[in-house]
Amino acid sequence: MGQGKKVAKAAGFIMLAMIVSRVLGYIRDIIIYAHYGQNRITDAYNAAFSIPDFLYMLLVGGALSSAFIPVFSSYIATGQEEDAWEVASVTFNVIMLLMALGILIGVTFSPQLIRLLVPGFDAQTMELTVFLTRIMFIQVIFMAFSGISMGILNSHKHFVAPAIGSVLYNLGIIVVGYLFSPRLGIAAFSIGVVVGAFLNFAAQVPMLLKIGLRYRWTLNLRHPGVKQLAGLILPVLIGLSITQFNLFVNQNLASGLPNGIVSALRSGQRLMQLPIGVFAIAIAVAVFPTLTEHAAKKELHSFKRSMSLGVRTVIFITLPASAGLIALAVPLIRLIFEQGKFTPEATQATAVALFFYSIGIFAYSAIHVLSRAFYALKDTTTPVTMGSLAMLLNLVLNLLLIKPMAHGGLAFAYSIAGIFNMLILLWILRKKIGSIDGRNMLLSFLKSLAASVVMGVTVYLFSQWLEEFLDVNSKINQGIEVMLGVGLGAAIYIGIAWLFRMEEARMVAELLARRFKRAGCTQNS
Repeated sequence: MGQGKKVAKAAGFIMLAMIVSRVLGYIRDIIIYAHYGQNRITDAYNAAFSIPDFLYMLLVGGALSSAFIPVFSSYIATGQEEDAWEVASVTFNVIMLLMALGILIGVTFSPQLIRLLVPGFDAQTMELTVFLTRIMFIQVIFMAFSGISMGILNSHKHFVAPAIGSVLYNLGIIVVGYLFSPRLGIAAFSIGVVVGAFLNFAAQVPMLLKIGLRYRWTLNLRHPGVKQLAGLILPVLIGLSITQFNLFVNQNLASGLPNGIVSALRSGQRLMQLPIGVFAIAIAVAVFPTLTEHAAKKELHSFKRSMSLGVRTVIFITLPASAGLIALAVPLIRLIFEQGKFTPEATQATAVALFFYSIGIFAYSAIHVLSRAFYALKDTTTPVTMGSLAMLLNLVLNLLLIKPMAHGGLAFAYSIAGIFNMLILLWILRKKIGSIDGRNMLLSFLKSLAASVVMGVTVYLFSQWLEEFLDVNSKINQGIEVMLGVGLGAAIYIGIAWLFRMEEARMVAELLARRFKRAGCTQNS
């Protein structure tokens, strides 16, 4: 099987798993917001993720994945299995030691840290946030196991087990939260996060054993691979620290806005992340080992072709998703969340956040592919430096836009920073490796943008017209409005793409066709 088909097959499965995982994620949010509303209780729940997520992202989620996979994959690609597993063992041991220290500090000083993050919370909400944060720290251990396992499996081009793990993660939260919330309140969902994180890791263990897990206790920091990984990971740590600081500032600013705004921003960003998580990350994860292999073997032409294909495909898919989310923001949020204690006012607040977040979807999607292109070349400094500049721009824009635009300004600043980051990464990558098929990428973007604008305007006008005849207080009618809007938008976009004879349309069609024809694909994809 050719490299392109392997990537398409892997991306297809990951997309399918991501869709299921995201659907479960929204079911989880529906249950939470229906029970508690969008207020200080859910603000506390959302804020409680901040410090544990920071620890995970710093040690595993961002830094490790960007540096570990290129080093581990290069050893695997060149037949040096023993060295690969020694690097993995040293990495795991160091991460666990640092993780234990971080959790101890975080649990001990949770009240002080939370007070810095969300000073606008009242005393009762602050106390709840601290309690939930301490529960969330337990999940970091299992998420660290999962992150390292995923890095190893992806390096071996095994994508199924990590994808299934992401589904089980949300399923664990839903089941535990739903069953125990009558007795434990919102804390049941925090406990569910811990259970979901454990299931995520457990799903990957059988495949780890199958490929021949060779863990041993060692802290051989002098191993060349470990030294190389340390050199790659340092700039990423700096960049992630700046990124997380920016997120903390956002939360700090939002905590001083009316009740529920922290939750509105999180809900808007989660909806914005849907096309990124389902399509962009799936394609980027699938193409990353191939990019790493081409880079290790000095196959520059194939490297450029795979990178260009990945960027063009994610933009082709996510630009119309942006337009659709903007056009159907209120109907979609009303359908998903507006029930129980989730009010029409909460719908409007979330729709404002989603509108401005959606502007940057295509950019953040492309960044996932572009960053991995740099990582495959063992250059972690460039994407981190540029990402840090983008986050600094985001911070400045937050301070400038929050007063005139309230929480919409925070979301808009995030989108502008993403577009800046994408453009500067493209420019530097061209300087680094020469021609990157820029003309085709620009042409593809303009065609996709034109089709998306036509589609978005038409769907918005159609939705407004439809509401003159439908009682949108009915869930059935809300569903009809969204489904008809999505169907009309898809038909318009596909039709325009066909008229433009876009290559990306054929690639996506082939990927989806292959996915549904081979639903029973093996893990050796």
